[in-house]
Amino acid sequence: MRSIRPARTVSGTRSRRDGARRSGLAAAGAALTLAITATACSSGDDKSDNAADAKPSQSQAADKDQGKDTPEIPADIADRLKKRGIDVDKWKDGDWKNWDKESWLREAKDFVNPVIDGLWKPDRMQKAKDPAKTVATKDAAGDRGTSDPVPDPVTAQQEKTPYHQNAAPVGKVFFDTPEGSAVCSGTVVKDKRNPGKSNLVWTAGHCVHAGQQGGWFRNIAFVPSYNDLGKSPTELEGATQQEVAPYGTYWADWASTSGEWIDGGAAAGIPGAPNDYAVLHVKPENGSKSLEETVGNALPVDFSAPSATEVSSMGAWGYPAAPPYNGVTMHKCIDRPSRLSQGPQKPTMYRIGCSMTGGSSGGGWFRQVAKGKLALVSNTSIGPKTSGWLAGPQLGQGAEQLYDSMSKKYGSQ
Repeated sequence: MRSIRPARTVSGTRSRRDGARRSGLAAAGAALTLAITATACSSGDDKSDNAADAKPSQSQAADKDQGKDTPEIPADIADRLKKRGIDVDKWKDGDWKNWDKESWLREAKDFVNPVIDGLWKPDRMQKAKDPAKTVATKDAAGDRGTSDPVPDPVTAQQEKTPYHQNAAPVGKVFFDTPEGSAVCSGTVVKDKRNPGKSNLVWTAGHCVHAGQQGGWFRNIAFVPSYNDLGKSPTELEGATQQEVAPYGTYWADWASTSGEWIDGGAAAGIPGAPNDYAVLHVKPENGSKSLEETVGNALPVDFSAPSATEVSSMGAWGYPAAPPYNGVTMHKCIDRPSRLSQGPQKPTMYRIGCSMTGGSSGGGWFRQVAKGKLALVSNTSIGPKTSGWLAGPQLGQGAEQLYDSMSKKYGSQ
């Protein structure tokens, strides 16, 4: 999560502080909580043969000694690497650690992410840091003329365990940066061209690409229901792959983020934050079943970009890693959204009160849509150094085009 100073705001007392409105927000929040639980516990209309309330089996874990041989790098990826003067075998043997600007791929068409079998072991996952720790941050203030007042703080609540029964679509995104291994959060979303068998994950742009100062991050992988039983860091010492990644590890074979993030994204999240979103297409490190079939559910994405003034409540889910959190347990915040603007020429962002910190970046924001169903409407992008609130982009036409392009490219896979 990119860190910024809380924006100065227009004067006035927030009407939500009125007792009656607090009661309404509490009721809406309770409904949103129940909605994600009900959605995540069922296979929905897709009639998946692997419902989310089924206990993960040992065969679903990505233990190296249970999996197949080290996967071969696909020919198209190998060709892309060779065109950039990168030796395929040396890459898998550790040459991926070379972050020289000449070999750091950055254009949208240049994404490569060869599977390195067994790279993301439990201890390496636990040592991965939140992006705010591994990427230098810079203070910036939002445009005070168009932003709503800073929201009241909301203390994040730990999600109920097991996670696969209460928030099945949520997981962690792991990746490597020039500063070391890093971690974000992500959400399994539906693929309209592959109903019931989606392999798409929604996250933040800064979780996959360094923006204007760099290129694509490497070894990007998604772990649904990470640490399913919510064990503490001490309890996870010496944990098996099954305990940490009950449904296995899913590697991104393609990633897309906005052109605005690639061209203008920065460590401070400004000015790229309003377009800080990304979609991953993933495949299991072992096996062939789709991600949606495996976890039992996926959420639709709402691209209507409703005004914050039209939404009674939004909920943000993720794995906060910066203090006081430890990065291994899932948390959530539910609040009435407000508006945050980074300038008159930038799309307005959503903002909610929330104590979650870095590591929750990329985590989905959900709201109730037609017939009480839950949909992803944003993702965590930025927040202040002192925590207290989070902001995420509105997902409009540009985000929908990105998603549609990914669905067209991989809808049959």
